Amino acid sequence: MNGRSFSLQPFSPSGPPLNFKITVNLARRADKLAIGYDLQGPLAELVIPAPADLPSRRYGLWEETCFEFFLGIKDSPQYWEFNLSPAGHWNVYRFAGYRQGMAEETAFTSLPLSIRRRPDSLLVALEVEVERILAADQPLAVALAAVIKSRDHGLIYWALTHPGPQADFHRREGFLVKL
Repeated sequence: MNGRSFSLQPFSPSGPPLNFKITVNLARRADKLAIGYDLQGPLAELVIPAPADLPSRRYGLWEETCFEFFLGIKDSPQYWEFNLSPAGHWNVYRFAGYRQGMAEETAFTSLPLSIRRRPDSLLVALEVEVERILAADQPLAVALAAVIKSRDHGLIYWALTHPGPQADFHRREGFLVKL
């Protein structure tokens, strides 16, 4: 798989100083998508969920530290949202259009996350079989994002770009990566 690396930006660069960096590595083979998030900085300043004994599908992961990506189909309003928790929990949602028709995507019954924690870095990686929801040759538009919960500053929203006046990962203008 040919991989590419991207740096996420916080929604409000004029807010409190952030001593963090988030890099996302992304690669696609016809049937698989490999994605890895690398959060670097003083993790003690963040609220990061503890590893779960039994990771499972969970709702509302975006209310805590969570890594996200969105897959859109070219020339279609339909898209999918993947939520990956550092605890190992996950979820996948299907949307018919911009924030419309949200439903859990039942094509996935598990997402085996790889998680590595260190005092100054957190790596969350996944290889997902996208042919469960897409044709192998279907061109994709991808949005990369993260919600990071700071002990002092609450939720901080990170993405490749923030095309609107509010943090909104669902805006199609944010689906910048073409695969």
